[in-house]
Amino acid sequence: MSDQIATLGQLLDGAGTQWRAFDIGRHITKLDKKQFLAIEQAQVPYPYPLAGHAWLAIQFWDTKASKEPYVWFLKFPLDEQSMLVSASRDHFADMVIQALGTEITGEQADGKLDNNPYVFTPNANKLAAFNAQVKVLLKQPASQYYEHAQLYFSGKVGFDNWQSVALQGIADFALRLDSDTNLSNLQKAWPHLPVEVLQPLSAMLEHVEIPTSMSKLLVDYAQTAINNSDTVAITAALRSISKGQAQGLCAQLVDTVLSSPAGQDSDVLLTIAGRCFKQLENPERLHVFMDNCAHHQQIDELFPSIFADLVAIPTIRPHLLGLLRKENRSETLARAIGRLFS
Repeated sequence: MSDQIATLGQLLDGAGTQWRAFDIGRHITKLDKKQFLAIEQAQVPYPYPLAGHAWLAIQFWDTKASKEPYVWFLKFPLDEQSMLVSASRDHFADMVIQALGTEITGEQADGKLDNNPYVFTPNANKLAAFNAQVKVLLKQPASQYYEHAQLYFSGKVGFDNWQSVALQGIADFALRLDSDTNLSNLQKAWPHLPVEVLQPLSAMLEHVEIPTSMSKLLVDYAQTAINNSDTVAITAALRSISKGQAQGLCAQLVDTVLSSPAGQDSDVLLTIAGRCFKQLENPERLHVFMDNCAHHQQIDELFPSIFADLVAIPTIRPHLLGLLRKENRSETLARAIGRLFS
């Protein structure tokens, strides 16, 4: 039977399921089925590699049953050109068929793939954000924690009383900014939020195409944080704005941060590489960014690790390789590049 299965899409179709695929490595991004098929057939590189892998969530459900959808969280290796290593995908498909046959939904499927080497469990933030996004897509009600989160962000329970706000509630709130008065409440609340809320909230907003008004607020907020040398607030702003509708404002914020003293902080640099990576498709900004990485003093491995991370992203790779041949580089950047090949 496995001879007839060339892709995960075929496996899922053959089992009679409806399905959709998401990248969940950097941002949670729904992958178009045509795009996913092209990735599976190694016709195009994986668009969002992270640590040499494709990080996927495959959500599927039995068309005959109306139960909750099933989700596989899968991690597949990529080659040097960021193409999917099809042998790993084939191995996974074979293991599924051996364990489950074509009955991949229902009670008999529960727990059968727990020890599968390609299955992983996302961290708590990613899991909460994914659950919230799926409920929005399926037009299902949010979790039981949502209403209390709404109450918290409205300021009615006091911003210091954050201990009672569940992570899933924060995720549901962030993924439903277009509901009720959530957006206006968040904008009023933002300057008053303690770091214990700001950090998980920004880990949710990085998956949301926030509206322009919120991005404007974040640019102003980050400027104050730069003046105060508050790197925690700067990274929260960068994460929150990274997938926003106003990518020009995101670019503006990245430029402002890179030209400030905070622009050589390791957490800030790693946030830009991991979340605001689309802004690094601009060759001049990429040059400034890599120069900042080269000038970072505290962590020896920061430059090579960020280089390895970014060179795998297909839209950045040619510009980064172009930087290797660029003549007007600082001596510090030239030395850092030289060490990559020594």
